[in-house]
Amino acid sequence: MTFVRAAAIAALTMILPVTAAAQDFGVMNSAETINKGNFKVMASPILVFGKNGADSEPGIALVGGYGFTDRFDVEAKVALFDGITFIGADAEYWLVKGGSVDVSVIGGFQLGKSDGYDTTGLGFTALASGSVTDRLELYGALDLSRNSARDFDFTYTTAHLVPGIEYRVSQTIDFYTEVGFALNSDSSHYVSAGIAFYFGDR
Repeated sequence: MTFVRAAAIAALTMILPVTAAAQDFGVMNSAETINKGNFKVMASPILVFGKNGADSEPGIALVGGYGFTDRFDVEAKVALFDGITFIGADAEYWLVKGGSVDVSVIGGFQLGKSDGYDTTGLGFTALASGSVTDRLELYGALDLSRNSARDFDFTYTTAHLVPGIEYRVSQTIDFYTEVGFALNSDSSHYVSAGIAFYFGDR
């Protein structure tokens, strides 16, 4: 390994705490998919907590989605942090529907750029949720992602346990908030809250 290559990997490792926590945009979703024929737009500020004396990093995730069937939707996402941008997309399938607990699975990808370092990653989320009242729903997720720095022999895996709530403000507006608990050394804790707007016949 050349000195330049080693130095570049060391530099990438220094920015890893924010990169690792931010790459999957949070979950911000119950197990229910977007209604068929409906559109969704969402904005959710995120705070990634610093590790080993590092400062916490605020950011924001922007999401646009569409419901293709009564069990399947697709979302495009952008996350913006100071010096770090992530672009990605995912697809969600509603596996268990209509019972006391709903279950869905989400798979997706993300591309990241930070100070000249490009990263790619694949993500997987297992998600369960259930209604507490007509307006309030609790959800929990296991959120995993495998990422690599392009042009460098460097990979990392993030893992978060994510409890959250969804509150229906109106027929077209939902409020979400969640906490992401890091499950390994490549991940950082985070907290996020956001508002989703739906267009169509909900």
